[in-house]
Amino acid sequence: MTATSATSSIAGTTSSYNISSSADAASTSSTSTSSSDIQDRFLKLLVAQLSNQDPMNPMDNAQMTTQMAQINTVTGIESLNTTMKAMAAQMSSQQMLQSGDMVGRSVLTEGNQIAIDGTTAVGAVELATGATDVKVQVMTAGGQIVDTVSLGKLDAGQHGFSLDASNYPTGAVLQFKVTATNGSDAVQSTALMRDKVVAVGSDTKGLTLTLLSAGVTPYAKVHTVL
Repeated sequence: MTATSATSSIAGTTSSYNISSSADAASTSSTSTSSSDIQDRFLKLLVAQLSNQDPMNPMDNAQMTTQMAQINTVTGIESLNTTMKAMAAQMSSQQMLQSGDMVGRSVLTEGNQIAIDGTTAVGAVELATGATDVKVQVMTAGGQIVDTVSLGKLDAGQHGFSLDASNYPTGAVLQFKVTATNGSDAVQSTALMRDKVVAVGSDTKGLTLTLLSAGVTPYAKVHTVL
């Protein structure tokens, strides 16, 4: 075998090892392969390429450095993901411990069930813009109107209200509806019900509160803690 053919044979062997491509493939499959497996595979490929490289055209040092940087990047990302997951779990635990103080407190959350405290009915409304006239209708679950009260002119923002409930049906679950207008234009309003926190918890979306009337409610839907 001549020197030329020997070189061609070695070069042909070398072409079967492409560390850059393998490193890229390892990067794309990092979600299903651990960093130790990726490093082991990379080192085996590197040793194989160095053993079979063309002595007349050895591997460029810059190329090797680039490939080492790629594998380190994959390992670093996996380590960062693990650290961030641990931090998120710790923050969630701390948030639950801190929110434990909310048990027994009253909150305003989105809903239309009116709360009865003795002979007083209470609720709240949040207005997107100012309104010249705001009315509250109290009704039964079947839609029968029990009371209609005008709150008058209100600015944009959150407003609580208290109504005389001495003539309301006893033992019935009552709802309320808010109608807000600015002149002849309708104003966007959000009905807020007062409820009591009986427990705290969490799900995949974050912190949750178990409310006496509304049940499990995402903390993000709580507008005010009273």
